[in-house]
Parts: sequence; structure tokens; C-alpha cells
Amino acid sequence: MSTASRIGLRLTAVAALAVFAFACADGPAEAPIEQPDFSVVGTGDFEISDRHLIMFRRKGVPAGFTADVERLGGSVVFSHDIGVAAVSGLDETAASALGRKKYVRKLYEDNAFELNPIVNDEAVEADAVMSPGDPTTADFYLWQWNMRAIQADDVWGAQRTGSSDVTVAILDTGIDYLHADLEGRVDLSRSVSFMPFDDYLTDLYFAGRDYVTDLYFHGTHVAATAVSNSYVAAGVTTQTTLIGVKVCGYDPDSLAIGVVYVSCPFSAVIDGVLHAVDNGADVINMSLGGGFTKAHNGWFVGFINRVFNYANNRGVTVVVSAGNAAWDLDHNGNAFATYCDVPNTICVSATAPEAGAGYAGPWIGIDAIAPYTNFGNSAISVAAPGGDAITNDAGWVWAACSQTSLVIGCWSSPTWVVGASGTSMAAPHVSGVASLLVEDVGRRPGRIKTIIQRTADDLGKKGNDPYYGKGRLNAASAVGAN
Repeated sequence: MSTASRIGLRLTAVAALAVFAFACADGPAEAPIEQPDFSVVGTGDFEISDRHLIMFRRKGVPAGFTADVERLGGSVVFSHDIGVAAVSGLDETAASALGRKKYVRKLYEDNAFELNPIVNDEAVEADAVMSPGDPTTADFYLWQWNMRAIQADDVWGAQRTGSSDVTVAILDTGIDYLHADLEGRVDLSRSVSFMPFDDYLTDLYFAGRDYVTDLYFHGTHVAATAVSNSYVAAGVTTQTTLIGVKVCGYDPDSLAIGVVYVSCPFSAVIDGVLHAVDNGADVINMSLGGGFTKAHNGWFVGFINRVFNYANNRGVTVVVSAGNAAWDLDHNGNAFATYCDVPNTICVSATAPEAGAGYAGPWIGIDAIAPYTNFGNSAISVAAPGGDAITNDAGWVWAACSQTSLVIGCWSSPTWVVGASGTSMAAPHVSGVASLLVEDVGRRPGRIKTIIQRTADDLGKKGNDPYYGKGRLNAASAVGAN
């Protein structure tokens, strides 16, 4: 399937869903070692083109649903008691037949959105690993303007480094759980991959690794920004537990011709949210997103809202990135922005320094709004450091680089970091702070969102601002450490 068909208008006899991408903008280094020969990779049966999403008329999974799907030649990808499911293997005729069942409210074709990277020019290996007892001693801390911007150092000084009893779920490309900054932090018993082609690639190139391992870089970078042992680069917390939920992965057709295309099927993302909620996540970080036209797709809005309302009702705080198309989400016409337009989420825009003298600064205008970030009074909850490629590359957000990346040369040791930028990088700063607030106020997502917004540093227009929301995240103020 071509990229265009994945993110453009798709019409079927069952339903129509127009999808466009404004997903993360972030950046790996160019690989300093030879990449695998993807032309020899067999694509096998890894397409999402035959997947369909289903919303039932009532909560629960109807009796006979699985049998009906199998009788039509398909299989159930997942089903959930809130009244949603996904199936695979149905042709158009079979899908239409299933969609006519009395228990089905709507059935529609699955789709995917792309992760679009901003590329940095190098990854860097740490010369030494320091002590996680003080994240300011992390080898790359001097480069981390982002942690200073949110006053994370004051949080650490107040001995607030997180609790292993609190869990942040990273819905992304997976996590390199053996990186020095992440080893011991990831609960593999609750981690999972919903990307079968990535599982195949893991067996092919990294046999023995858990399927949640990150074959790209994105999820590892995001995870280590929120939670890090702080040997190499500091994270907002050091003791919080992570679970990896792989919902984005390589597109098999693109790799076969040597093109790196990482996509996130809606079915995997929805399955990932439900898995995280049902497996005890306190906070969910979603540094990903897309959108679709609302016209004739009100039922799909209802489908998404049903899933996220379930998360909210179960006490899970959901943090999402705003997207990087510089769109005005107050005036986006017929578009529904996933997942900023979903009720109860914390939607995060990005800030970046205006200039810097070098990797270790000093930096000028550290709270400037990033030029790529989406914005809008109705959408943005709060801003956080996302970074930008500026003078001497001083504005990158630095965090762990996956050893199992197939496109970045970080294979030689578990101490590589990579610079990245985007609202993808902004969201995990908020997720890290949210995990600290779970310790203070419990699983109360509304209360956590209120505290984060109330204690943010008011920037831009006084009060609510289309770029900063209620302000730039202030970790120290949020947890009472200043």
C-alpha cells in the first residue's frame, strides 16, 4: 500500500474515513554504520489494509461475534467490554456482511498515520556513566536546556525522583529496555507489541529480544525523557516504572524498496490505550497523532471518545503531543485532531531556544515557541520543551538512542544519545511531572491536569494562550519544590 493511500481519503462500501498526518517531528542521527539490506526482507502477511475497526451498539462483546468473524474468513485482532473491536482478514464483501449485523453500530476500515522525523546530524556516545542519585551528574546534563527550563533540577534537589509504584505507559515505537538509562525501569511483564511486522524484524535481526524493543529510536527517546536512570542523560524522574506499548512500526512495503516509513495504525493505538489502562498504567504518553475529517465520521469521534473516556474513568492521565504542522487548531475546519480534540487529555505544544552558543549553551530565549508546533486556545493545555534545530544545534532535546534501531547507528553500546525535536519530545516532560503528581493526589486525572496548568509559567498572552495554553510546564511549582 502506498503512503498516499495510507494518509489520504479512503472510501469503502462499509465506511469512509479521511486521514491526514500531523504526527511527531523528531530526529535521529544519520547512521554512522551500514544499515541492514531491507530489500531482502520479506513482507509476508503484515498488511493492515484488511483490518477493520468496530463499534458495537452496546457495551460488552456480543455473543457469537468471534464465530461470525471466523465464518466470514477473518480473525479478531482485539475486542473489549467497552464495546469496541478490531478484525483482520475480511475482504470488502465479508466486511460489509459483518457491518450489517444487528449488534454492529459502525464498521470502518483501519488506517495509519506516519511518524515524520526531523533529522539530526549525529548521535553521540557517552564517555562515562554517572550516578542516578543526582540527575545533574548525568554525562549529558550540561546539554539539557530542557530540564533547566522546567526547573527539574529543583525537583531533584527536593528528593522528588519518582516512585516505582507509579507507572507511565509509552505508546510508541517500543523501548530499548537494555539502554543504560532505561535498564531496570521497564516492566516487561506488562509491555507488549501490537506490530507483527516489527516482531518479525526483531526475530530476524535481534533474536531473543523482547518484541517491545525499539527498532526505530522514537519510543526510547520519549521514554527516557520522562523516566531515566540518568546515567547518560537526565530524565524528569529516575524511579518511575515504565511499560512499553508498541503501536507504531515499520511499513513492510516501504522497507522492501529501502524507504523508511514508520506508521501507527489506529487499531494498534486503540488496542494500546486499552492495554495500558487494563494493565495498571497511571499515566499514558502518546507522542503521536493524526487526524480525520469530521464530516460523515461522527461515529468515529464517538469511537475514540469511548476509549479515552474509559481511560479517564479508570483514573488514567493521558498526555498527547499537539503535532508539528504549525496548524491553528481553533480554525482547522472539518478536521478532528487526534488526540488533542479528545476530552480529558493534556495536549502539549512545544518550546525551543531562539539561539545558543553550542550544545552546552548558553541559550537565548529558552522559552520561545517552536516554529513547527500546532496551536490553538481550544486545544493546547500547556507547553513544554520540544526543541528545534537552531544555531550550532544547541536546541535539540537529547535522550537515549535505541541499540536496536535499524536506521540509526547506536548499536555499539548502551550509552548512545540522540538529539530530537518536536511536540513528541515535549509531551514526556509533562508525563514525567504527571507521574510525580500521582504520588501526591492519586489517580485523579482531572486534578493532575488542573495542577499542571495552574502552576505553569504564564507566557505569551496573559491567561490562556493559543501557543502556550496555560503556560510553560514548571515541574518544581507543580510538585511544590520551589
